[in-house]
Order: sequence, then C-alpha cells, then structure tokens
Amino acid sequence: MTQSHMAREVAEIPEAARRFLDGSRDAVLAAAAALRDRRPVVVTTVARGSSDHAATYLKYAIELEQGIPVASLGPSIASIYGRPLHLGQAACIGISQSGRSPDIVEMLRAAGAGGALTIAISNAPGSPLAEGAGHSLPLLAGVEHSVAATKTFVTSVLAGLALLGEWRQDGALCRAVADLPQAFAKALDCDWSPLAARLSRAGSAYVLGRGPALAIAGEAALKLKETSGIHAESFSGAEVLHGPAAIVQSGFPVLALGVADAALPQLVATAERLAGQGADVFLTGAEAQGAVALPSVPDLHPIVAPLVLAVSFYACVEGVARARGFDPDVPPHLRKVTETV
Repeated sequence: MTQSHMAREVAEIPEAARRFLDGSRDAVLAAAAALRDRRPVVVTTVARGSSDHAATYLKYAIELEQGIPVASLGPSIASIYGRPLHLGQAACIGISQSGRSPDIVEMLRAAGAGGALTIAISNAPGSPLAEGAGHSLPLLAGVEHSVAATKTFVTSVLAGLALLGEWRQDGALCRAVADLPQAFAKALDCDWSPLAARLSRAGSAYVLGRGPALAIAGEAALKLKETSGIHAESFSGAEVLHGPAAIVQSGFPVLALGVADAALPQLVATAERLAGQGADVFLTGAEAQGAVALPSVPDLHPIVAPLVLAVSFYACVEGVARARGFDPDVPPHLRKVTETV
C-alpha cells in the first residue's frame, strides 16, 4: 500500500521541529525580548481550526508558567463587525498555517492598530499574516500536502513554547523545548494499536484532557472527525461529568490524555468512573481500573508532555482512517487552505 502524505508528514515531525529550533531561533529571541519590554497584562490569540487548538495549548502554558491571562479573540469582531479593540497593554499571537485567511489577518492587523504587540506564527513567512505582524515566527515545517494538519500543528505549539521559555528566561523549559525533537521521535514508536483497533469500528468517541492536554484532546477529536468520519467530542476531565457522561454506555470509546502533572489524579478518577459505566477507556500517563494503558514518552516537562502525545495520536489516527476506508490526505468536503471572513 502506498504511504499517505499524512503518514510521511507525521514521520517528518522530529526533523521539522529541529529545523524550526535552529532556523527561527533569532526570531524567537527577538519576539521574547519584545514581550519582556512590553510586559503585557494580557495575551490574546487569533486562530481557527487546528491552529486554534495550538492557541488553546499556549493559553494554558502561558497562564500556568507566566501567570498572565490569555483570551481568544473572535476574528469576526474585526472582519465582519469592524469593531476596534483597546489592546494597549496586550500582546496578540496570530496562528495560521497558510497565513492567508482574511479574518485571521484582519483581526491581527486590528489588534496591532489597537495597541497590541503582535506576533505571527505561520508556515508561510511571506504571507499577509506574517508581513502584517510586529514579529513573525516562521515554522519552516516544509510543504504539508495532507489536508489534515500534523507537522504544522506540532511546530505551531513548539514555536509558542519556545517563545514562552525565552520570554520567561526559564532554563528548564528551554531545555525541555530543545529536547522535543528526540521526544517526538520516541513518540512515533509508541504502540497505540489497541486504541486504533477500537476506533476502527467506532461511530462516536470522547477525548479527554486537562490543562494543555485539553488542547490536544480538541485536536484529536478534530482529526477523528476529518480523517476517519468519527463523531468525536473533546472535554476536560471535569466538564465531561457535567452532562456529557450521561451518554457513555457499554462499549463507548474514550481516550483520556494524561500526563504527569497536578491534574492527573482527577483524570484517572474520571477514567475509572467512565470505565465503570461500561466505556472502553484508553489512558496515557497512568494506570486506571478498567482502562487500557497506552504507552507514552516518560520523564518529560509537564508543559511539553501533552504535545508529545499528539505525535503518537497522529500516527495512530492515520491508520484508523485507512482501516475505515478513508483517504487521510483528502477528507470529504475540505481543502488545505480555508479562507474565511
């Protein structure tokens, strides 16, 4: 069987990460210095789709590590409604693989006009988003042929984490970020075939996480929809108990993305509760009664660990798509570049 573009691009993630860390280091240092000079009281983000999951990841990372609130801006505030925002004490991070979606471009431009320090994260250095921002962090991920974003998603989060580490001048986080290419390579070897076997015959699924892992849960649920035709939803390990757990019955598949942080005990408790309702639960990062333990790369900084899980998941879901008769490169009704207003 011919290897899909998606499979090749997932395999390229370690090298793409190295390329970003080497090639965009000066851009990261300049943007980090600008953040230290500005001392924003709030950070805002502008993104859609997988890029918005990257923004959610950075929201948790910045709030946990820097203690600054992070808010997502609705792109239509600028592109449709034309309303100015007062952002004189803010930074704004725009994330887009193509850097061409008019609503993302216009919202980042409007944020700058409102006084924000603007930073673009994009795989297209010459794009309108990159050229319109005060600082640009080129992903250098190379061409991504599959409609489903994989290496561009991972490098988008990597860019934000590298920026955060240098902004804080946090040696431990900077070292963890520098080590990510090796961690990604190890993640590709993690065997998630038990999950793949279950999802190959699933109609619906839940994906759970807490903190930065919630962003990976959202990204995983999106990939299950677009590559494999599975109606998947993502929830925090707490939120799922406020109603959504009611439909979890015998055989309902649940993927719980656990890492070694303060939220892990609660996520384990949720996994055990859903397994007790009859769900087919798969859990990373810990053992739980009634759940299948999935392997993950050990001994990682808790802020970067969820991103490493995304690499293992991508390798898994590409196989799920093919097993279900889908072409993971060309999801129905979707295009690689989505331009919205």
